[in-house]
Amino acid sequence: MHARLLQFHILPGKMDEFTTSLQSLIPLMHEQPGFRGVLVLRADAGSKPEAQVISLWDSLQDLLASENSMYFYQGISRVLGCAEGFPAIREQEVLVSEFSSALPRHFEA
Repeated sequence: MHARLLQFHILPGKMDEFTTSLQSLIPLMHEQPGFRGVLVLRADAGSKPEAQVISLWDSLQDLLASENSMYFYQGISRVLGCAEGFPAIREQEVLVSEFSSALPRHFEA
């Protein structure tokens, strides 16, 4: 399994819009071959909150192929208006993962 990590610096007052934009992309993510899941993390770094988006893929090939799809470009364009500059993007191999199949209610789509 492989992961794409995107690091965003969120503009003041834009975190809710950023979150809503990402949630609107989830159906498109599920249409991508090899997509396994997504996790979005928030960190308040003073006046500039940060968000890290971690998407999980069956293989590096699936991850890279998703970058050539409209999903990737639609996703980036939807959230860029909420962020300062372009996000840092990295691909990494997942060495260990374990997720419960039962999520807390506020995480269910």
